[in-house]
Amino acid sequence: MSLLNAFRAATALTVLVSTSAFAETLTIATVNNGDMIRMQGFTEDFTAKTGHEVEWVTLEENVLRQRVTTDISAKGGQFDIMTIGMYETPIWAKNEWLVPLDDLGDEYDAGDILPAMAGGLSYEGTLYAAPFYGESSMIMYRTDLMEAAGMEMPDAPTWDFVAEAARAMTNKDKEIYGICLRGKAGWGENMAFLTATGNAFGARWFDEDWKPQFDSEAWANTLNFYIELLNDAGPPGASNNGFNENLSLFQQGKCGMWIDATVAASFVTNPDDSTVADKVGFALAPDTGLGRRSNWLWAWALAIPAGTQKEDAAKEFVKWATSKEYIELVAAKDGWANVPPGARKSLYENENYKEVPFAKMTLESILSADPTNPTIDPVPYVGVQFAAIPEFAGIATQVGQEFSAALAGQQTAEEALAKAQALTADEMEAAGY
Repeated sequence: MSLLNAFRAATALTVLVSTSAFAETLTIATVNNGDMIRMQGFTEDFTAKTGHEVEWVTLEENVLRQRVTTDISAKGGQFDIMTIGMYETPIWAKNEWLVPLDDLGDEYDAGDILPAMAGGLSYEGTLYAAPFYGESSMIMYRTDLMEAAGMEMPDAPTWDFVAEAARAMTNKDKEIYGICLRGKAGWGENMAFLTATGNAFGARWFDEDWKPQFDSEAWANTLNFYIELLNDAGPPGASNNGFNENLSLFQQGKCGMWIDATVAASFVTNPDDSTVADKVGFALAPDTGLGRRSNWLWAWALAIPAGTQKEDAAKEFVKWATSKEYIELVAAKDGWANVPPGARKSLYENENYKEVPFAKMTLESILSADPTNPTIDPVPYVGVQFAAIPEFAGIATQVGQEFSAALAGQQTAEEALAKAQALTADEMEAAGY
């Protein structure tokens, strides 16, 4: 062997030993949404750049919330990175359960994150979770069915228009349902939708003294309207349907309208997955003329639990997955319509992305949601589709079960609201409010 070749071999061996000595295997808990599934397909790029391997724990939304909450509160240490949202981040950061993400470097450009996302994922001005994608909610609708019904969707419709259109588009004999909405119980499932919808109807979770408001006329109007609409124009078994179930129904051509996360737009317009990809329009979530729309504000974000033994490697993954470069990586392979939306300002300044048909409506929906002023009457909490207090998740899960049971016909709306009022009052009193 020549001296040069010997040097090259020794150098290669040194690099290999160095990489393997510092390489980690990261365990990441994430939700089974399409963008997260897509991210898993790109992790070879991360491994090639860093040497770190990734093990995925992919869970349904309600299960994910339960698993990561249990693990981090008990300091279980199962995960090196968790997928969490705007509700958990400030609460967990206050408890010192999360690693601050204030040292990701100039090249990461944290200042490029949309202010609405950075604000919701920070505590006392420090970022504790990096947004993989951000979302609001909006109407996705079948343009062909709307035209056949003799109606035209406004950019900013009312709930009365939506209800009229949903009933006009319904043809149950052909398994076409005018509207698909979340009915599956869960604080981040049916209660995310119903809390945001309640805002538009003048409802609120609590008054300024933290007294529950489910005995109000506004909540009665919200829940009765929702149940009647789905009974008339929704699919059978609507009480079992969450985000993924309704996405599947829409892609199969069975929903005239679907009001849900803006992030779904890329999946309903993808011809590889959607039978109605070329027949989809978009509009803002509806209102009732009272000054609030029914759209929420959320980010699925990556956070690092305090106490992980792999903090440096975990930060490398967070930087990779939420970077501008990752967006370009997805765009190069899957097209600009399929990049994770709603997180970075630069995406909405990109000329390629401006041509995506739902980009403008997504940004308008995100910007129109105000977590500091979510309701018509004043409230003591922050959050559009949730109240940012530790007790909310447990209470809203129970309330969601009552509302889902009412939708399934197992009790009346009035009975569900009475139970919601009583259980919320009991829980808040026990918590010392």
